[in-house]
Amino acid sequence: MKDNSIEISSRGRWVRVPAWDVNGRTIIIRGRWIKTAVIHDEAWLATELEDPDLCVKTLTDQRSKGLHADLFAFSQKPSATLPRYKYHLEWDSLAVARTSSFKDWWENLPQETRKNVRRSQKRDVVIVTKQFDDDLVRDIVALNDRSPVRQGIPDSQFGKTFDEIKKDHSSFLDRSEFICAYWGGELVGFLKLVYRGEVASILNFAPSAAHQDKRPANALIAKAIELCEAKGALCLTYGFFNYGNKRDSPLRDFKIRNGFTEVLTPRFYVPLTRWGGFCLKLKLHRGLLGILPSRMITAGLSLRGKWYNFTSRNAGVAQR
Repeated sequence: MKDNSIEISSRGRWVRVPAWDVNGRTIIIRGRWIKTAVIHDEAWLATELEDPDLCVKTLTDQRSKGLHADLFAFSQKPSATLPRYKYHLEWDSLAVARTSSFKDWWENLPQETRKNVRRSQKRDVVIVTKQFDDDLVRDIVALNDRSPVRQGIPDSQFGKTFDEIKKDHSSFLDRSEFICAYWGGELVGFLKLVYRGEVASILNFAPSAAHQDKRPANALIAKAIELCEAKGALCLTYGFFNYGNKRDSPLRDFKIRNGFTEVLTPRFYVPLTRWGGFCLKLKLHRGLLGILPSRMITAGLSLRGKWYNFTSRNAGVAQR
């Protein structure tokens, strides 16, 4: 087990964290009060963890050598929904669209979504796949600088430099595609698609709010489904369907309207310390979104959105 460190992207910033190579997998530790060992970039890897028993044993044996983790967590791919292990099991709620047939996906969409894809074409939005080069990086920088707020909160990509954006989007380039929406030569949205064998996943999705009337978001999703079918991918994932007890949200509604449904996949938790076992028993590892009632989460998010709107308006007045 090799002790090292790596840089990871966390909330839009790059930070260096301890990392260990365990049986060919990079393990990092997340969390402050409950330290959880996880597989780095697990959601974007092409294969699953092959020998979790060996991994657990190695993590346990290395506790005396600087590996301070309370829990070990790992999951199965969305194409494998039947639990394979006897560890403590919880279910990840993933947003998944079936991609074996573009025609079937299209015909099962709401009429309004199909209209939005056609509306995008009629309003001269051009959808293309592009290589990740300096021209595309410059286009992404310009796109980000027009969007200080995204989904009601400050956008962590706003104001980033060319080099920062290039670093942010340089992962998995050997099995990724950048789907770009252009209008009049201006990038009005892009989607980064990562292929993982029979599964494809959306890593980045950034349609321009300023050009929402042209429906680039719907057109980008449609192109992603088309590419998945061509590549032989059976499904496309787009993050979570439900985030803990958080249910209703504009993003969730968008996913539903664009053919994504909930698929429950197994996630396993293995306590490595007494504290980890205690937290697992009390469900503290789930965080606030997994503990608080749905109504309280909705109320809190509403207050947060109003606060950001208030502060952004005041900032605009101060600048004038």
